[in-house]
Amino acid sequence: MNPVMFEIFGLEIKWYSVLILVGVILAIIMLIKEGKRFNIPKDYLFNLAFWVIIFGIIGARLYYCLFNFNLYKDNLVDIFKIWEGGLAIHGGLLFGFITLLIYTKKYNVSTFKVTDMTVVPLLLAQAIGRWGNFFNSEAHGTATTYYHLKELHIPEKIIEGMRIGNVYYHPTFYYESIYCLIGFIILLFVRRYRYLKRGQLTTIYLMYYSVGRFFIEGLRTDSLMFGGFKVAQIVSVILFVISLIIFMILSRKGKFEDLYNEEQNGPIRF
Repeated sequence: MNPVMFEIFGLEIKWYSVLILVGVILAIIMLIKEGKRFNIPKDYLFNLAFWVIIFGIIGARLYYCLFNFNLYKDNLVDIFKIWEGGLAIHGGLLFGFITLLIYTKKYNVSTFKVTDMTVVPLLLAQAIGRWGNFFNSEAHGTATTYYHLKELHIPEKIIEGMRIGNVYYHPTFYYESIYCLIGFIILLFVRRYRYLKRGQLTTIYLMYYSVGRFFIEGLRTDSLMFGGFKVAQIVSVILFVISLIIFMILSRKGKFEDLYNEEQNGPIRF
C-alpha cells in the first residue's frame, strides 16, 4: 500500500497522520457533546483533550521506542518521526491518564467521571487510527492464504493490501479496528445505564480492550517483546485483573451512590 495520501508543495501527507487526526477530532467532538449533558464547559474539555492528546502521543511514542531502542540508538532523530508509524496504545493510555489525573485534580473534577466520558470516543478513535497501520503495511499478523482470508469474509482490497512480497498476512489491524468499533457501539448503550457507577465504564473499556488485544496480539509478528514475552499481552492481563478488581469494588457502593449519569457537583473554575 502507498502510505502517502497526497503531496502538497513537496510535502508528503501520509494516511497514518491523517487518520489519527480524524480519530482525534471525532473523539473531541463526542467528548464535548457528552460534557453538555453534565454542564461541563466546552473550554475545560477542549483544554483537557489538548494536553491529554499531546502527552498521550509522547507516551505512545516513547513506549514504542523504548522497546525498540535498537532501531533508534544509532539515529535518535528518527524517534521524532511519528508519521512513519510506531505508536503504542498502552504508552498513550498511561501518559494520557496521568495527564488527565493531574488536570482533573487541579480543577476538582471527578477523575473517573472524565475517564468514563473519554473511553467511549477513544474506542472510536482507535478503530479509525488502526487503518493507518494498513497504509503503512504494518501491525499485520502471521502468514496465511488468500482462501483463508476470503473464508473470513474480509474485503478484497484489504486482502490484497495484506499481500506483502507475494505472501498474504492476517490483517490484525482490521481485526482490532472492527473489535474497537463493536466495543464503541456497546459502550454507547452501557453508559446510559441508570445505575452505572463512576469509573465502571472506564474499567469495562479496559477489560474489553485487554481481552481483544491479548488474542489479536497473539497473531502479530511485530510485537514489542520483553524477556521472550509479548509486552502488549502482559500489559493486557495486568490491566484486565486490575480493572476487574476496581469494577467489583465500585459495584459494592450504594445503588444511588457516585452515579455516572449525574451532573458535575459545583462549577468548574479556570
